[in-house]
Amino acid sequence: MSISKKLLFTLCAGVVVIGLVGCKQEGPAERAGKTIDEAVEKTGEQIEKAAEKIKESAK
Repeated sequence: MSISKKLLFTLCAGVVVIGLVGCKQEGPAERAGKTIDEAVEKTGEQIEKAAEKIKESAK
């Protein structure tokens, strides 16, 4: 096997290992982050609704 094939094999194996490590279960920080993201998204939606109501009432 040539050096370039060995290097390519090693690189591919490394990518697979990194991919598998990234698939582990989420911990408490990830869950908290998701909860915060959802709260921010809901708040943004409520602000948009309020802004629309203000625009409609200003007409």
